[in-house]
Amino acid sequence: MNGIRLTLRDAPRLRLDLRGVLPEALAALSLAQIARLPLAHGRDFCVLADWFDIVTFDAAEPTLQLAGDLGRVDHIGWQMSGGRIEIDSTAGDGVGGAMRGGVITVRGDAGAMAACEMQGGELHITGHVGDYAASTLPGSMDGMRGGLLLVHGNAGARFADRMRRGTAIVLGDAGDGFASRLVAGTVVLGRRCGAHPAYGMRRGSLVLASPEAAAAFEVPPTFVPAQAEAAVFWQLLARDLARLAAAHAPSSPLTDLPRRAITRHLGDLAVDGKGELIVVR
Repeated sequence: MNGIRLTLRDAPRLRLDLRGVLPEALAALSLAQIARLPLAHGRDFCVLADWFDIVTFDAAEPTLQLAGDLGRVDHIGWQMSGGRIEIDSTAGDGVGGAMRGGVITVRGDAGAMAACEMQGGELHITGHVGDYAASTLPGSMDGMRGGLLLVHGNAGARFADRMRRGTAIVLGDAGDGFASRLVAGTVVLGRRCGAHPAYGMRRGSLVLASPEAAAAFEVPPTFVPAQAEAAVFWQLLARDLARLAAAHAPSSPLTDLPRRAITRHLGDLAVDGKGELIVVR
């Protein structure tokens, strides 16, 4: 019994916190133990069976499937270290937060703060994502620290704020402050972004991965053209991104990156930054 399917019966009036409900943990529990798992509902506590219908199924690896109106169900996959989570609807805030391994797939939109302080694994969102994805938790200094975040739709403001490591990709549009205060890692944009992209960038790479993104982008005044040749580095990065796209988003412009020319700008010089803006032509 490696597979558990949880179907939310009714949308909660308050936020429902699903921290601790993880595929590897559930695989070691009986059905009765799963039903009694505690959940936070607003300021009160309840048990899992108060909200979800629970069904088991056979799976090759620990798998948790979630269905129903989950827009107010938060912290799905919090600190997940292995297995799979499949969400067949919109997810609430904090999906994939601090996850260390495994794969989460959201077949819909996700709320704010998805993949915050993510350290490993993969988070795939087929719809849109809210503000502060791949960013920091309140009071923390480091954002996403590893793994892969792939958003097929649009992203809100401050995507990848203070990101330190890993790969974060938005195939659609992004809001203001895209890749702000980026410390390291690779951030990719498929279309347009809002004001102040790469604000306070220190290191890392921001890739504008399509001619549409490049045409709408205005290089910030605190970035300067790069003089050094980077053809070998670009081919390594472009092929890696194209490989990811071929597996998860074959119709995206990322599949053509190895055949594209680029221009590079370095900054943010306002903070003595050494990051790079890679504009695909």
